[in-house]
Amino acid sequence: MPSSKRYSVIASELALTNPITKGSDTDARLVHRVMTEAAMNVLAKGLANVATAGDMIAIHGALGAGKSTLARRFIHSFARRHNQCVDEVPSPTFTLVQTYPLGNDVVWHFDLYRISAAEELGELGLEDALSDICLIEWPDRAAHLLPPSRLDIHLEHTANDLERQVTLVGHGDTGCRLLGSLDRMEPTTR
Repeated sequence: MPSSKRYSVIASELALTNPITKGSDTDARLVHRVMTEAAMNVLAKGLANVATAGDMIAIHGALGAGKSTLARRFIHSFARRHNQCVDEVPSPTFTLVQTYPLGNDVVWHFDLYRISAAEELGELGLEDALSDICLIEWPDRAAHLLPPSRLDIHLEHTANDLERQVTLVGHGDTGCRLLGSLDRMEPTTR
């Protein structure tokens, strides 16, 4: 399939099922249906193209929902944005955190699944990471430390194993900026 057709198929897979809706003066919500891993890659690329230092992306979902896949794709895309390559992006399930210095930025990838006590979060450097770009899987385990300005991504299984319901909720300036950038993406860049 030619490249341009592939992207138009993916663009239709990322088509809004609902327009951006305002939840309050500082929150917005956008719903996508992501049909394939390729479409998840396009979503991650869109976010990686606009992410800046201080951005937090909290990735929610059950086991196997695609949290690590989305984070991995984001990191690869962010590296390409800086003309760099990241050979491996392991899931930080056991290490709890991985860092990726890319250009003048650092991307922190946290997996808090195995965190059982709030005291453990201080040892991971989460507070230090807030000035960089943070991707957090299982963010509910650090809810009291999450900044009020962030993007929450909720991944849900559907009846089709290859399909995910993806709900993006932008909180504050950061979340709404990231969310708005996805809404403005040209179909050929999705």
